[in-house]
Amino acid sequence: MLFDNYELKDYIVKALMDLKFNEFTDVQKKVFEKLKTSKNILAKSRTGSGKTHSFLVPIFNDLDEDDYKVQAVIIAPTKELSMQIYKMAQHIASFCGKRIDIRLYSGGNDRLREIEKLKSSIPQIVIGTPGKIKDLSIDENVLKIYTAKYFVVDEVDMTFESGFSDELDAITTIVKDSKLMFFSATISEFVLPFIKKYMQNVEFLDMKNTLDAKIKHIWIPLKHKDRFDVLCDLLGTMQPYFCIIFANKKETVIDVSSKLAAQGYFVGQMHGDLTPRERKRVLADCNALKYQYLVATDLAARGIDIEGVSHIINYELPKDFEFYLHRSGRTGRMYKDGIVYSLYDDIDNEYLDNLAKRKVKPEYFEIKNKELIEYKGRNTRLERIKPKTDYQKLAEKYVPKSGKVKPGYKKKRQAKIDEIAGRLKKNDLSYKKRRYKSGK
Repeated sequence: MLFDNYELKDYIVKALMDLKFNEFTDVQKKVFEKLKTSKNILAKSRTGSGKTHSFLVPIFNDLDEDDYKVQAVIIAPTKELSMQIYKMAQHIASFCGKRIDIRLYSGGNDRLREIEKLKSSIPQIVIGTPGKIKDLSIDENVLKIYTAKYFVVDEVDMTFESGFSDELDAITTIVKDSKLMFFSATISEFVLPFIKKYMQNVEFLDMKNTLDAKIKHIWIPLKHKDRFDVLCDLLGTMQPYFCIIFANKKETVIDVSSKLAAQGYFVGQMHGDLTPRERKRVLADCNALKYQYLVATDLAARGIDIEGVSHIINYELPKDFEFYLHRSGRTGRMYKDGIVYSLYDDIDNEYLDNLAKRKVKPEYFEIKNKELIEYKGRNTRLERIKPKTDYQKLAEKYVPKSGKVKPGYKKKRQAKIDEIAGRLKKNDLSYKKRRYKSGK
């Protein structure tokens, strides 16, 4: 059957239609096109752009359902993300008339039972965390992954950040001759040696991490007020389906979530000190809507898919622009609308100007009388994001070069240019000052 002009197996198309897919996303289309070549793929694309189906669809389309050996290995850095990928894979497989053996290996299960089952049968698609897959495939040598045609690492940056570099290196050594597909919302420098080692024939797909127009960005000035007080004022103006509040440090997450809970909000917290069991419980409570708010750090929330996130709040702005995009990508997923609120202070002006240069088009609001109203203060400073005027080059037009050059000519000409440039700059600043005072 054809879907969005791509020839796919019937059951894959049925699964996509069941998910209400109308067409493939940009990252999916680019991955599909590059898979027609012999190159490996390194794809950088923000959360919510459809990365998971960009590798699941081609894996299933190339799968031999009658061949019971490992045909694809998919690595994810956390148990939660592995489970999400597993559920998506199971959803596609459920529309196939034949049994497709997909197994999840991510810790917390009966290891001896897994080993015994592998001695009698081998899965066709393997999904799991690096430590568990290394244990079964290398340490115990019961999971035969060397037959894989596809090797996928999702959130490769986070995999390294979580300390799985040795495990990933060992696994990749076994499957290096398969089609390698590495995905991440960000690609940091410490990953590049690993990429260079195993991806000799690689196609880098950079989706530029731009944000969809369906995500609305609202920036709110603190104006020297207490940050938590402004947050509470903001929460009083909204009624989200589900909201994630991002902070930069674990201590801030604990503090903010505790204060909100004390005020009667149904709020959970996600940070690096939580055990896998605690993370699983929090995630389950979020998806069951026992919480309406989740306060989280970037690393803890990485790779976690919570359905129906309608609002994002940047309680603190992330230092890295890529993380702003990553946070924002938690909402507005798969054709749905979303809103991102960011609290900022005067010292954040340069940061905000930089975001504006990156084609993020925010709106500025402040909170008065428990309502969000348009904030004029920052909008009148739009000159900041325009390229700086080169007064020297402008002044050169007023001092044309002479055909006859006398001794000291260059010095005299430069002095004249400097004088005119100074006057132009002074006049320009005076004009901007008058505009600012008049509010125009």
